[in-house]
Amino acid sequence: MNFNVNEKGYYGNFGGAYIPEMLHPNVEELRNHYLEIIHDPAFQAEFQDLLRDYVGRPTPLYLAKRLSEKYNTTIYLKREDLNHTGAHKINNTIGQILVAKRLNKHRIIAETGAGQHGVATATACALMGLECIVYMGEVDMERQKPNVERMRMLGATVVPARSGSKTLKDATNEAIRDWINNPVDTHYIIGSVVGPHPYPDMVARFQSVISEEVKKQLKAKTGSELPTHVIACVGGGSNAAGAFYHFLDHKEVRLIAAEAAGLGVTSGYSAATTVLGKPGIIHGSKTLLMQTEDGQIVEPHSISAGLDYPGIGPIHAHLFETGRAEFMAITDKEAFQSAVLLSRLEGIIPALESAHAISALDHLDLKKEDVVVLNLSGRGDKDLQTYINRKSEFMND
Repeated sequence: MNFNVNEKGYYGNFGGAYIPEMLHPNVEELRNHYLEIIHDPAFQAEFQDLLRDYVGRPTPLYLAKRLSEKYNTTIYLKREDLNHTGAHKINNTIGQILVAKRLNKHRIIAETGAGQHGVATATACALMGLECIVYMGEVDMERQKPNVERMRMLGATVVPARSGSKTLKDATNEAIRDWINNPVDTHYIIGSVVGPHPYPDMVARFQSVISEEVKKQLKAKTGSELPTHVIACVGGGSNAAGAFYHFLDHKEVRLIAAEAAGLGVTSGYSAATTVLGKPGIIHGSKTLLMQTEDGQIVEPHSISAGLDYPGIGPIHAHLFETGRAEFMAITDKEAFQSAVLLSRLEGIIPALESAHAISALDHLDLKKEDVVVLNLSGRGDKDLQTYINRKSEFMND
């Protein structure tokens, strides 16, 4: 079975490019040139130099000894939290900014939920001297204030999205409207494996550096480049796509995706798309989507701004439908408690998004001989106020 995108932009039954006519030239320009650009040796040389010298790659593959002892197995953390800007998002924004330059785009727009993609985009724009406009839900701006100020310090204009739930979905809507109104000089840096083709494939390719490094690092540490499990959180799903990418055809590697169950999958306050969703169109692609009987989007909920999205990337919808990846719904409380657990066992405060992946360990029947790679997609600085505000609710001490 093929898990990569086909020539029409589909992963099995999911994907495609469902876009307004006014966006067709933009998307077609990108589709016609992205592979040629990415495969160009000069592009790769510049991209790899920046990943090494600016982003700080390769990120370490860290043996979490105390966490391993707790679960009586071997757990490695892929430390994407140690990237410049504090998350995996910079891998993609550096790649896309180089693509945009080669397409002669001088104005960059982006959407962001947790703010990490916005910060990474603002960072890449500052590096390259390009105008940057970031759309962010008003609710997310409030709960991710430090990242909003980081974007502004980097020279970006942060525009609040005040429609709908005022979160990631609505920020994406606003960014798409901007792109329609500015089709010639603007490149839209989508931050996840969502949107019209070729975005899901392009973002996955840039994030695949994660699993590429894991294979080499694991080989050096254990003698085998294949773990038994790879765990990552999934909202739109770019960090998971990157962590899974080079293991997709190795069926012996179990791929575990942790979704946000919010207050519980049946509570009405959730973002567990594979449990609650059905096929639909959102932001330019066909995927699994939380929606009512008449096709209206159901507002998602998660304690983590980055997982607060009513759909998943089409690659993940395909992995779910085919059974290649296992999806687990993790509640706000579970994620919060797992964040505290990692902080106290390993001295690493994770992003709330990454904490969902840590919680997946509690739902797996792990054996002593297993080798688990957990993608620690971001650091928890941005979530400190949430940790402070919700501690009495979720913790006993």
